[in-house]
Amino acid sequence: MFDDFLRRRADATSEPFQPFEIATDYKQYVDGMLRQEGVRSFLASRNITLPEGDPASPPGYDTLHGLGNMKNQLFNEVVRAEGVDVYDSSVEVVRRLRDLGLETAVVTASKNCGTILRAAGIADLFDAQVDGIVAAELKLPGKPAPDTFLKAAEFLGVKPARAVVVEDAISGVAAGRAGGFGLVIGVDRKSHADELREHGADIVVEDLGELLK
Repeated sequence: MFDDFLRRRADATSEPFQPFEIATDYKQYVDGMLRQEGVRSFLASRNITLPEGDPASPPGYDTLHGLGNMKNQLFNEVVRAEGVDVYDSSVEVVRRLRDLGLETAVVTASKNCGTILRAAGIADLFDAQVDGIVAAELKLPGKPAPDTFLKAAEFLGVKPARAVVVEDAISGVAAGRAGGFGLVIGVDRKSHADELREHGADIVVEDLGELLK
């Protein structure tokens, strides 16, 4: 989506095309953020401003909401065509925790959380869900603000200091630390362990299965 937008902009302005980089741009400006905040954050990094548009805008390239809806359309097409990959070790950790009587919540900026959980067959593993839809309804700022995590702790009836945050996004780790959670575990799936630590991770693992050893 971003590359299509940037190519169109380069053609219209005769500026050089600089593609969206997953390894840098995604991690720094998009990963873990609410959809529109991610779009806004990345465009700001390129000194690009667009009208806000309307949340109900059709997918398009002229507004922030249009771009966000374009991304969402493409995302859902991939899910329908290819399904989702499941980290079996992560699922096993959650099951073990629940066997011990601990409650679990899923916190995500995505408005497609329910779709993904159902596609992965793990919708029954969480007692609470704070996703992009809930955040919009309650007007909660997204990560790196801690509000969505704090709301999940509230739903579970647990104090943040007695709860653990598990995150693979830099913004999510920062949110967990800002919220005063008792333990913040960073999952290094994008070769950014040092950045996860710098933003507040107490522990960094490459795979949650390491916690079972």
